[in-house]
Amino acid sequence: MSKFHYDGQELDVFAKAIHWKRYFKSILIPYIGQRVAEVGAGIGATTAVLCDGRQEVWLCIEPDETLRRQIDKRITACQLPACCQTSGAFVQNLKPDQQFDTILYVDVLEHIEDDASELIAACKHLVHGGMLIVLSPAHISLFSEFDRSIGHFRRYNRTSLAVLTPPGCRVESVSYLDSVGMAISMANRLFLKQSTPSLRQILFWDRFLLPISRFLDRLMGFCFGRSIVYIWKNETNVETKT
Repeated sequence: MSKFHYDGQELDVFAKAIHWKRYFKSILIPYIGQRVAEVGAGIGATTAVLCDGRQEVWLCIEPDETLRRQIDKRITACQLPACCQTSGAFVQNLKPDQQFDTILYVDVLEHIEDDASELIAACKHLVHGGMLIVLSPAHISLFSEFDRSIGHFRRYNRTSLAVLTPPGCRVESVSYLDSVGMAISMANRLFLKQSTPSLRQILFWDRFLLPISRFLDRLMGFCFGRSIVYIWKNETNVETKT
């Protein structure tokens, strides 16, 4: 297998967005089971927020060796729960008997060119009743220099993700998050045109604007926001998978 290298430089900056990670944790946690695969785990910043140590297995799939080593160091240093382990394989290379209750793509699917094949491959590793979760940037109209600079192929909406529904899965839940952030993203696309937000900007958004979003998102029924959470439930029995 050829070595994979992720060129994005935003991971360390967005690792500081603790309030944002806690927000989407509150949305995702009801769908997270005992055996979890987190695809594109990066430096383990999302793992640290979502994995509370009560899971049986939390597999951090990260094909970039440099990033994966950072996760391994965090596990060794007990900065991540003991249930965490890492893999450099792509989903397509997982063993057939590696089955999970939940497979997560948190700000990852938009980096994958053939997203449809990716989700079909992931579904083959879900148990019956398992959850396939995608959190991604929303609305192609917001596609900006920042998206381009970190290797995004696209942004999503309810319709474009519905088209990607893997065979044997049905839609369980759809939510848009961060309504205030959507306005900020539009301003960046039209006026600022920054390729990378500064740490100061990220902290201001995370600490002061996100609490407003949390209130407004619920008020508007999660129908408007910068990010989208799309969740499928696998209704295919393991014995019938090919």
